[in-house]
Amino acid sequence: MRKTVATLAIAGAGLSVLLQGLPANAAPSRNSTAPKPSAIAWSPCTGALEGLECASIPVPLDYRRPWGKKIKIALSRKPHTVSADKYQGVLLLNPGGPGASGLAMPTWFAGSGAEAASGAYDLIGFDPRGAGASEPRLDCGSGYDDPVRADYVPANFAEEKAWLARAKDFARKCGQALGWLLPYMTTEDSARDLDSIRKALGQKQINFLGYSWGTYLGATYATLFPNRVRRLVLDSVVRPSGVWYADNLDQNRAFDARAKDFFAWTAKHDSVYHLGTTGDAVEKKYYEIRAALKAKPAGGKVGPSEFDDTFLVGGYANSVWPFLAAGLAEYAAGSEDFLVFLYGALAATDSDSGHALYLATSCTDNAWPRSWATWHRDAATLHRTAPFLTWGNTWFNAPCFYWPAKPERPVRISGHGLPPVLIIQSTKDAATPYQGAVEMHRLLRSSRLIVEDGGGNHGVTLAGNACLDGHLAAYLTDGTVPASRPGPDALCAPVPDPEPLAAANAAARSATPQVPEVRVRR
Repeated sequence: MRKTVATLAIAGAGLSVLLQGLPANAAPSRNSTAPKPSAIAWSPCTGALEGLECASIPVPLDYRRPWGKKIKIALSRKPHTVSADKYQGVLLLNPGGPGASGLAMPTWFAGSGAEAASGAYDLIGFDPRGAGASEPRLDCGSGYDDPVRADYVPANFAEEKAWLARAKDFARKCGQALGWLLPYMTTEDSARDLDSIRKALGQKQINFLGYSWGTYLGATYATLFPNRVRRLVLDSVVRPSGVWYADNLDQNRAFDARAKDFFAWTAKHDSVYHLGTTGDAVEKKYYEIRAALKAKPAGGKVGPSEFDDTFLVGGYANSVWPFLAAGLAEYAAGSEDFLVFLYGALAATDSDSGHALYLATSCTDNAWPRSWATWHRDAATLHRTAPFLTWGNTWFNAPCFYWPAKPERPVRISGHGLPPVLIIQSTKDAATPYQGAVEMHRLLRSSRLIVEDGGGNHGVTLAGNACLDGHLAAYLTDGTVPASRPGPDALCAPVPDPEPLAAANAAARSATPQVPEVRVRR
C-alpha cells in the first residue's frame, strides 16, 4: 500500500463477480471439470534459498477457463521435523505486498518463540503470480522509481502534471510488457492459486500465516473456501472495507504519527544525535534537510523523494531508527555519505517489478476514483496535516488512474464456517492501521485479537516479541486461542525501543555498516 482502460482488459472484466456466484469449494468452469494438477517435483534450492526445497506448479491464468493458458507459481518447502504421528500438515506463508516474494519465509521461524511449533508443519513459501521466480515475471521497465526523481510534493500544477505523465507512462509500459496478465492479478486470483497449491500438495486443508496484504489474501481465501481452512493467522491487518484507496488515505495519517514517534525518540537521545531536544525541533530539522536535498541531491542520488523513501522504512520497523537518526546527524554535520548509503541499503531498487506487482493487484482489486480532482483534493488536504507520506503515497498509487486493466469487485469478506482464527496487531502500526484489525475481528466472528499494546512495528510475530510468539506457538501447536472478551482478547507489551548508536557517526565510519534487515510488508 504504500500503494483509461485498455481493450486487453476486456477478457478479465467481471471475473470476481462471476466467481462469487459459485460454491466456495468449487472450481469455476463451464460444464467442464478442471484438470487435476500434476505431482510436485521438489529439488534442492540454490543460492540464498539453500537448505530449502524448491518447485513450481502450473495454475490457470483465468480460473473461469481452467483448461486454458497456464502460468507457473514458484514454491519452496521446509519439511516437517516431527514424527509422522505429530505431523499437522502444510503451513502456507505470505509476507505481504501485494506481490512480495515468499520463498524465503520458511526460514523466518528460526530462532523465534514459535520455531518448535513450526516443526510439525511442512512450511511452504511461494512467489505470487507474476512475482520473483514465478512465470511470467512482471517487470515493466518504466524507470519510475529511478533516482533522482522530482519532488513528490508538487509546487504547482505543472509539477503535478509532470508526475501524472510519468504515472501514465508507467501504466502504459506495464500494458506493453504483460498486458495479457494484468486482468488476472487480483487478490481473488491469488487466493484461488492458494487452493491450486493445496491440491498440488495433496492436502484436504491448509494452515496459513499472512502479513499485511497477506492478511487480506488469507481472509479472501477463507471466504471462498472456508472448509479448506484448518488454521489461519493474520498479522498486521488490512481493513477490508478500505481496499485500496481509502486504506491509503488511512496510511498517510498513520505514517505521519509514526514519524513523530521517531522524531521524539531522536530528541530523547539528543546527546548522541544533536538534532534537537524536542520532537518538534527534530521534525523541523528533518524538513530543513529535505529542502536542502531538493536544491542539491546528496551524492547525485538522494533528492527529497529518495529521502522520503529511505525514512519511510522507519515507519515499518523502529530497529532502523538509530541509523536513520545517524544519517540526519551526519548530514547536518556536513557529511552526506551515510545518508546516501542508507538510501542504497533501505530504499533503492534496480527494477520496478515490486512496484508493478503492487499496482497490478491494487489497481484491479477495486475501483479507484475516476476523477483526478478527487485524488488532488484528498492529497492536498491531507498533506497539510500529514506531510510525511501523503504526496509520495499518491504518486506510488497514481498509475492506477491509468491502469490498462479493469478493476473488479472485491470479495465480501465473511467468517462463516471458519475454525478459530488468530489476528495479531500492534496499536500504532502505520502500514496497516489498527482499525483494520478491529474490522477483520468483527467480520471473522470466530477470531481472537491479540494486540501489541503501544507497539508500532509492522509484522510483529517472528520478530522478537516473546509474548506474541507464545500465542502463535500455542495456536500452531493445538489450536489454542485466548478466551473471547470485549475488545482485544489478549494484550502483549511491545518490544522496547532501540538504543541509540554509541556515537552518531559510528555506523558511518564503519567499513561495512550493518543496518538491520527490515521486512517491508506493504
